[in-house]
Parts: sequence; structure tokens; C-alpha cells
Amino acid sequence: MGIADEKLTTGDDPTESVLSKSALHSKSLCDYVINVATGCRHGCKFCYVPSTPAIRARPDMLKEEAGVDAPQKEWGQYVLYRDSIPNRLPGILERKRTWHQTPHGQGIVGISFGTDCYMDGRAGEITRQTVQALADHERYARVLTRNPILALQDLDAFKSAGKYVTIGSSISSLNAGQVTAIEPRAPGPAHRLRGLKQFAEHGVNTFVSMSPTYPTLSKPELRDLLQTIAECEPDVIFHEPINPRSGNFRMTVEAARDAGQDELATELDRIRDQTAWLEYSLRQFVWVQQLGMELELPVHLWPDSRHLKHTDGQVHDWLQGWKDRQPPENFANRPTPENPPPEIPSTLLSEFG
Repeated sequence: MGIADEKLTTGDDPTESVLSKSALHSKSLCDYVINVATGCRHGCKFCYVPSTPAIRARPDMLKEEAGVDAPQKEWGQYVLYRDSIPNRLPGILERKRTWHQTPHGQGIVGISFGTDCYMDGRAGEITRQTVQALADHERYARVLTRNPILALQDLDAFKSAGKYVTIGSSISSLNAGQVTAIEPRAPGPAHRLRGLKQFAEHGVNTFVSMSPTYPTLSKPELRDLLQTIAECEPDVIFHEPINPRSGNFRMTVEAARDAGQDELATELDRIRDQTAWLEYSLRQFVWVQQLGMELELPVHLWPDSRHLKHTDGQVHDWLQGWKDRQPPENFANRPTPENPPPEIPSTLLSEFG
């Protein structure tokens, strides 16, 4: 049983696996993942992780180690750390004879996509040693955190890893009130931007996940967001609209309303309808592609499988073109895209452009 601290229960994760293959190559992120913990302090309401097998398939372990009764509802209230990873990883890397590498995953190891690897100092220490071990074995690491300011404590380790590491953050809006409403314990957008900018100034590779963007964002607001992100000099800006598919989306709507963000709550509730979601997300894809080209930024769109399922003709081909395209990211020997971005269909330009 862990130690409870202000509704947070911590403990040790008994999971044996360290390095797992990942399907995130479909987003051009990585081919492997290492999660430094199970659970997360930030408790983002829209987070998809509580709906994945990593959480759903282990209710007995979560109950035994952290007293968790409802893993999804209690998301943000438990963290089980994997302190053994730094000691075990070097041996795993030395014994590994083949390395999985897809054209879009590039053999990259993602740290962490099931939790925030710099949510606190304990997770950060595991992350620092993991990055060092991967770099020592000439393996590429993609670090994703909503707390890059805390990650700056390990700046020397990132600089030492050199070309073998990139660090990024999820920045979906500059509206701190809306962000805090549905990401209740995560650092705000200004904090994330400041941290990434400092990493870039020290020559560390950076990226931004502009995900998930909210349905309340106007085109001028997206322009301001992209212009602000550009100050961090990221190698790539991934973009994805919010997806109401996860089982806890109702909690996201309720959290926004409880925080007094009525416009956000109303719009989130509206896009639970598939037609409304498809219209909103296609509109934002069009705007972000237009703005990215206008501002000469390394934008890369993330269409979802539902986009492809519910579109046809030129719209489907446009989205598939983005899914097939290599992002313009100078990391892990990624090939440079040979062709310009897929052309926005005229039907969407006339409707949203």
C-alpha cells in the first residue's frame, strides 16, 4: 500500500517489462515506449491512458499497490513509480540483438506517453538516467512532459545526450483558465513555453504537440498560438483536435463546467455528436495547415482513424496524405519530406478557408 498525500497515493510499480513496442509510429512519434510510472499526478480529464490496457487490465495490481477502486475516475490520484528502470535498461539494451524501426517511428523510444516523466522529482530522476542510458547505447529518445521547467534540472544530461534526445510539451491553448479547467494539476501553457524556449536556447532539440486543441479556438487565436510556439524554435509542431472518443470525455465536459468555463463546456459537449466533431476538426486542420504555411512553420497534422473512416474523395485523400507524410523534423535521421504538404481540397477551402 502506498502513502497518501493530499489525495495522491504513491507506491512502487511491480511491472517487469521496461521497453515496449508502441503503435505511436502511426503518429511519427516512436517505435518503443518506456513509462517511468503507472498513473500521473496531473490528472488531465481528457487523457486517454486510463482507457488503455495498461490501466484497465490491471485493476487488481492498482488495488493492491495503491488502493485504487476506480482507475479511470481516480486518475490523477495515484502514481506507482518504476525506480528499477535505470538499473535494468542498460542490460536490456546490451542484450537486444534486433531493433524495431518503422519508416515513421525511426526506432525512437518515447518517454513517457502513459504518464508525465517530469511530473515530479522522483519521475524526473528515472527519466534522466533513462535518457543517459539510451544515448550511451546510441538510441534516440523523445521526451514528452508538461513540466519542461522541472526538466531543466537535467539540462546537462540533455546536452550530453546531444543528437540522441528531443524534448517536447503539449501546448493546446494560451487560455490558462481553459487549460487549467481540464488539466487541473499540470503547469500552465506559459510555464511549458518558457521551459522549451530555454532548452532550445541551449541547443537541445525540441518539439511541440499542439494537442488537443479545443473547439473554442478561433483562427486568430490559433495564429497567436502558433506564433508563440514558434519562439521555442521547435523542429516540428504536431497538431491534433480534441477527440471525444475516450470513455472519460463526459468528465472533461463536467470539469470545464465546474471550473466556470461554460463556453468550453458547451462546445465540448456539442462535439460529442460525430458530425459536429468532424466539422470542427476538419476546420481546425485547414486553419492550422494554412497558418503553418503562411508563417513558415514545421507543422504536421495528426488525422485520426475516425477522420479517414468518415470521409471520402479528396478530403479522405488529403487526410491520408498527412498520415503518410514524414514530419519536417530534423531528428533521428528522419528523411526530409520530398513533396509539399498535401493540398487542401477546394470544398474545405470554400467552407472554412
